[in-house]
Amino acid sequence: MRLPIPWPEGKQFAFTIFDDPDGQTLAAGQAVYSLLADLGFRTTKGVWPIRGDGTPSDRGETCATPAYREWVRGLQARGFEIGLHNATFHTSNREQTLRGLEQFRRDFGRDPKTLTQHFFCDENLYWGDRRVTGLNRLLYNLLTCGRNRGKFSGDIEGHSNFWGDLCQERIKYVRNFVFADIDTLRACPFMPYHDPARPYVNYWFASSEGAMPHSFVDRLSEASQRRLEEQGGACIMYTHFSHRYCPNGRLHPEFRRVMERLSRRPGWFVPVATLLDFLLSLKADATLAPAPRGRLERRWLLHKARFGAA
Repeated sequence: MRLPIPWPEGKQFAFTIFDDPDGQTLAAGQAVYSLLADLGFRTTKGVWPIRGDGTPSDRGETCATPAYREWVRGLQARGFEIGLHNATFHTSNREQTLRGLEQFRRDFGRDPKTLTQHFFCDENLYWGDRRVTGLNRLLYNLLTCGRNRGKFSGDIEGHSNFWGDLCQERIKYVRNFVFADIDTLRACPFMPYHDPARPYVNYWFASSEGAMPHSFVDRLSEASQRRLEEQGGACIMYTHFSHRYCPNGRLHPEFRRVMERLSRRPGWFVPVATLLDFLLSLKADATLAPAPRGRLERRWLLHKARFGAA
C-alpha cells in the first residue's frame, strides 16, 4: 500500500495536464486556456519553438508565428509552464534541434524542464522499440508489426539526429509511458525515475491517457475524480487541446463540465514540472531497477494492446 503523500497547502491530491501542440490554432487554444485559468488550473503547454524547413506532419502553430508566440508567453506570465514537443513538427537533425532549443531559451527565458516527444520525429530519444527491453521489445514489435523497429535515432551517438547530450544538459523530465488510469502515480509509482540504461534522459515520467475529448472526459468521470481524491493520488493528463475540444468555436460542453467539477475538489493544480519536482524531493533514490522497469513496460504494453495509444 502506498504511503499517504503530504501534498502542499493541505491538498488531497494533485492534477495537471501536458498539452501537445499538434494541430493547435491560436483561437482554439485561447478558448481552452481561458477556461483553465479562470478555474484555477496551472498546467503545461507544449510548443514547437521553430517552424523548420521540412514537410510538416501537423498543421499546428509554432512559436515562429508572432501572435501565437506572444500568446504562449502570456500563458507563461500567468503561471503556466511551457514545455517542449521537439524543435518543430518534423524530424530535425542535431543542428536544427539545437536551433530549436536556443530559440526556446530566447522566447521563454530558460530551457524547457519537460519534454513530450512528437511521434513523427525520428530524432526521438529511446523511442519506438527502444522504449522497452528484452522480451518486452519482441512483444512491442509484434504489436506494432515492426513499424518502429530501429526508426528513432536521437540517442545514437554519431547519427546526424543525435542530441542526447543536449537533452541531458538542458531538460529535466521526459514523458514515456501512458496508462488508462486517472491516478498516474498509481500506474507508475516510480515517477519521476532515472533509468541507467537510458542515460541521456535525466528523469522519466508517465501520464494518463486523455489524448482526445472522449478519453479525457472518460478519465475524469465523477467516480474517477472521487477515487483520485480518496487515494491521494496524482494525475498527469496527456492530451491535444487542438483535437475537437473547441468544435465550431465553442468549448466541448463535457470538457467544461468535468473541469468545473474537478476545480471544486481539494486538488493541487500545478504545472507538470512543479509536480515532478515535489515528487522527486520525496525520494532518497530515483533510480529504477531493471525488474520493476520490466513490470512497468508490460503494464504499458497491455494498455497499448487495448487502446493503441502512443
